[in-house]
Amino acid sequence: MSDISPSLEDLRNALIQRRSIISDRACYERDPVGHLESLKEVSLRITQIASTVSTVDPQFRHYLDRCSYDKALAWLETTYRDSGKG
Repeated sequence: MSDISPSLEDLRNALIQRRSIISDRACYERDPVGHLESLKEVSLRITQIASTVSTVDPQFRHYLDRCSYDKALAWLETTYRDSGKG
């Protein structure tokens, strides 16, 4: 994804981190409060970054606005991979 803009790359990284936090069942079982706080922090970062991303693609914006973060990540990865940018 070498031609992806810095803000989209930051957003992609935050979306990946969010997915990783959600799937970390050991952390959840060991420290549910800390796990939730980590999830809140990365979700806030996603919201902040998403508010700075200017995109003309209505489907991608819809995913971000509706907090469909797995779909937004899939869109990013598919769009940049299929366009030869990644």
